[in-house]
Amino acid sequence: MLNFTIIKLTLCLIIGILVGFYFPISVSSSIVISASLVLSTAIVYLILRSKVTTSIGFGILSFATMISFGVLIENLHDQKHFSTHYSKQIIDTNHHENLALLRIKERLKPNLYYSKYVANVLKLEDADVSGKVLLTIPRDSTNFNLKVNDVIFVPIKFTEVNTALNPHQFDYRAYLQRQYIYHQVLVGSDVVHQVESSRISAFGFAGKLRDKINTKLKQCDFELDELAIINALLLGQRQDMDKAVYQDFINAGVVHVLAVSGLHIGIILLILNKLLNPIRRIEHGAIIKTLTLLALLWSYAVIAGLSASITRAVTMFSIVAIAMNMKRPTNIYNTLAISMFFILLFKPLFLFEVGFQLSYTAVIAIVTIQPMLYNLWHAKWKVTDYLWQIFSVTLAAQIGVAPISIFYFHQFPGLFFVANMAIIPFLPLILGLGLLVIVLGLLDGLPDLLVDFYGAVISLMNSIVKWVSEQEQFLLEHISLSLYQMLSIYLFLLTTVLWLNKPRYKHLAIAIGSILLIQASFVLQKYEHQREELTVFHKSRYSLIGKKSNTHLTVFHNLDSLYFKEESTIKDYSIGNFIDSLASAPIKSVYSFKKKKMLVVDSLGVYNIKSFKPDYVLLRNSPKINLHRLLDSLKPKKIIADGSNYKSYVKQWKLTCDTRGVSFHNTRRDGAFVLK
Repeated sequence: MLNFTIIKLTLCLIIGILVGFYFPISVSSSIVISASLVLSTAIVYLILRSKVTTSIGFGILSFATMISFGVLIENLHDQKHFSTHYSKQIIDTNHHENLALLRIKERLKPNLYYSKYVANVLKLEDADVSGKVLLTIPRDSTNFNLKVNDVIFVPIKFTEVNTALNPHQFDYRAYLQRQYIYHQVLVGSDVVHQVESSRISAFGFAGKLRDKINTKLKQCDFELDELAIINALLLGQRQDMDKAVYQDFINAGVVHVLAVSGLHIGIILLILNKLLNPIRRIEHGAIIKTLTLLALLWSYAVIAGLSASITRAVTMFSIVAIAMNMKRPTNIYNTLAISMFFILLFKPLFLFEVGFQLSYTAVIAIVTIQPMLYNLWHAKWKVTDYLWQIFSVTLAAQIGVAPISIFYFHQFPGLFFVANMAIIPFLPLILGLGLLVIVLGLLDGLPDLLVDFYGAVISLMNSIVKWVSEQEQFLLEHISLSLYQMLSIYLFLLTTVLWLNKPRYKHLAIAIGSILLIQASFVLQKYEHQREELTVFHKSRYSLIGKKSNTHLTVFHNLDSLYFKEESTIKDYSIGNFIDSLASAPIKSVYSFKKKKMLVVDSLGVYNIKSFKPDYVLLRNSPKINLHRLLDSLKPKKIIADGSNYKSYVKQWKLTCDTRGVSFHNTRRDGAFVLK
């Protein structure tokens, strides 16, 4: 039976989290407001009692209470609001090194130059503190690596994470802040001193177990690529996965296979449920079996790293497991609402995780759209019926996640159904064999025949994915979609499903109205981007100047032509501004824009002081000039230094401008310079 109350309360909780995140409300104010509303709700309940279910006022008060509760939990989860947060103890974020005691919480994917970790700050100087930082250690010949739960003593200098420097670029600082990480620290391996610690956290134990599993599997002669897939597929660890292989899974539309999520947990639950069926024969067997299932699911979640996708999947299937074994009636919408409610209670900012949004969108699409697709054709044979079910589920999920996926990633894999149909039907076998391989490996009883067979299965899966990803003509890339367009498309999907399930005139009218809303969103987008813009981008060691006219962009640059085609700065800007046509040109010495002029002074340092007086002067390629003389002769309003200049030159130019009272814009610090 559908329980709309829990769904409404979950929606109110989400609204409260959004309010708490976007509007600065103090913890004390949140506590007072929430306590007052809870007290008021209790008093009204005692007064109304039997009439409470029909009282509109009580309903409004209850929803207001839940919204205030959402604001409160968002505030309480951010340790920065409390005096014990390390940021309250930092002596100097720019010049002074602080002695700190850190515990490694998570190992992130390394790059060619750095190893990266999320670390909890335990002590700063002599003070006990809390909070998380991004720890970065240069990779050197010593192959220095830290493990989860390691405690280190290190002198650190806190620096803010770099924000996005160019328009529509991925903002890594905002991404980390949604995980309550506000600073990064860069230290050399030579100053890191490991400290003996008797305390072993659940994450530390899980990390040691994963290391042991990998050690055992390496001894069984699995290939490195196969081992990386096993880690991603079964243990939720993608740090050591080859970037090209991971991109193949993205382009093929099956990257969800590598994220331990609802699909994996659902299959594992079915396997465990079958294996534990004999427990039901003993006294209180249903309760014991249910508790055992929950313990195994959550133990697996911890071992797999307790990521956002794993947490939400295990939470949801924990409720399913209880309903299955306690013979309680359930509804998938209630299950989704309850799981979302409890996840957001403990991890409110999971709401902003792309994976969280994609996961719930996919499940909702499957339970609403898949039955309608499945009923379009009734297969006669069990095999074809099974394949038709898989295809309809895949298509329904893709319909559901397509708008949000395009909004975030700007691409759509046209052959998604080919890769999914080749992998998903066999995923239970792949996961089941994988779990057996891990268990036998830990027991030193893994036969060579099973190693060879499972390795061949993984290699075959990789080959299929690679072939699909190489069909580039079916991969639609660089698709622009605004937030308004995405929301209007989802409204259309929702109203269309409502009309198809309950074909009434008013539902049809609403569906048609949503189509008009989609058209309005596209008109609004077109209107918003019908403007001119001149942008000096930040690009280290190079110069990039973009001149936008409506949906046409001309980029003046000194990049190699092949390198220019792959330049992410221009791609991001083009997608974000719905650019239809792109042109490339060499850098000019003068740019005119809306009656304003910008002079470009390059490494030659030559400029004509008699021809005109520019409003702006762009310095590029570290020109050796007397800036005082330039300011005296040209009298510009602003000096701009892009990423092609030496840092020492830029520092000296800024000092000169500060002395003369002239505005100075450094793209390395201030981001791109934009004239609209």
